[in-house]
Amino acid sequence: MTQSADEQPVRAHVVLYGHVQGVGFRAFAARTASSLDLSGGVRNLDDGRVELEVEGMKPVIEAFVQQLKGGPPAGRVTEIETAWSRADGRYSTFSVWY
Repeated sequence: MTQSADEQPVRAHVVLYGHVQGVGFRAFAARTASSLDLSGGVRNLDDGRVELEVEGMKPVIEAFVQQLKGGPPAGRVTEIETAWSRADGRYSTFSVWY
């Protein structure tokens, strides 16, 4: 029996805009992703955005992105871009990238 598309792991490339650096956003994202058993990583970009790559089941990633909208208390997300692709299992945990 084969799995439907909704049962296959996917990857999301997520870019967050707003006041998302210097507020504990990467740690918040890592804790949240780990609590949802997602894998991937998060990093600050030089232009003030935060970038994530995350793999897991699409509904779980969608819930994760919703939690990112709230962010840590000092953060403020103004825009989120998400691009979907097929997961390749390259990550075993969720990490903060430097």
